[in-house]
Amino acid sequence: MGITAALIKDLAFRCGFELAGITPARPAEDFARFERWQSQGYAGEMRYMTDRRGDLRADPRNLLPSAQSILCVGKVYRTARENAPKNEGTKPARGRISRYARGGDYHELMRNRLTELVNLIRERCDQPFEWRISVDTAPLLERSYARLAGLGWIGKNTCLINQQQGSWIFLGEVLLSVPLPPDSPAPARCGTCTRCIDACPTDAIVPDGNGGWSLDSRLCISYLTIEKRGEVPAELAARTGNHLFGCDICQEVCPWNGRAPVSDEPWFALSAFAPLLTDLAALTEEKFRQTFRHTPVWRAKYAGFLRNVAFAMGNSGQAEMLRPLERLARHADPLVASSARQALAHLKRTTPA
Repeated sequence: MGITAALIKDLAFRCGFELAGITPARPAEDFARFERWQSQGYAGEMRYMTDRRGDLRADPRNLLPSAQSILCVGKVYRTARENAPKNEGTKPARGRISRYARGGDYHELMRNRLTELVNLIRERCDQPFEWRISVDTAPLLERSYARLAGLGWIGKNTCLINQQQGSWIFLGEVLLSVPLPPDSPAPARCGTCTRCIDACPTDAIVPDGNGGWSLDSRLCISYLTIEKRGEVPAELAARTGNHLFGCDICQEVCPWNGRAPVSDEPWFALSAFAPLLTDLAALTEEKFRQTFRHTPVWRAKYAGFLRNVAFAMGNSGQAEMLRPLERLARHADPLVASSARQALAHLKRTTPA
């Protein structure tokens, strides 16, 4: 049997992906937008977006020279228990970890499923072909090709949104050396809605100069708590709330997520849901390793995570956080200690005597 688009998408669904579509492996018009985004400095310190790896995004054939088609897939990761206990006016204070990072590392799951998919394709097709799997880490304009493949549109918050599945979706791709009929892009359906823009605490969603919207990563809570290394300006740290790793606000307020389906994938079972800040402030490096080594939170590293914990404590408005912050201010790691002192000063200014 030869390779057909219908067969490939059917096999993708069998492998557990809720979305699948195909687009040609050719340069995307969105690369010009990506270059403008780079030139405006919106990548911040993410050098993998601005160095040679950024340039590789100009053409998917830089990843696989023989590529003719891209199979784009989406995996829903929304879980049933989704809203962390409210921190405002309650005790004890808890932190918030982005929904995508509350279970196992999605890179491993997606790569395993895509490898399974490629093996199924190879078993059922009599013609040889070359392929390459991409899951987030390769220099590829994932959302752009997912849009072209009909998986959804890119919303004002820059997330890919599917009309039925919402935006709680992990993306993955398989570059194939086989020409396949492409799917049609989905129409944009954000309309005049600005809920994500209005809800962002740091005003990170900014006009792109062409009538659309872009993300200034330097202001984004996800960037500040994950990608940003070292010190965080006090003004921004004070606006990160109790977020410890990532931020879901622009997705939580999106109307298209109101009826988004729930995943029963065991891989996404919650582990670190809404942890106590006092417990996290006492984490040793070894305990951090044991708790988060196989989750996305590991990317923040020990000092970066405790920095975020300190800011969440400083933003809590609770006098009970003064003593644990004072202990963190004496931490052996200079970044943790300085961040705790910064958070301590903020807490003292904003907490009634």
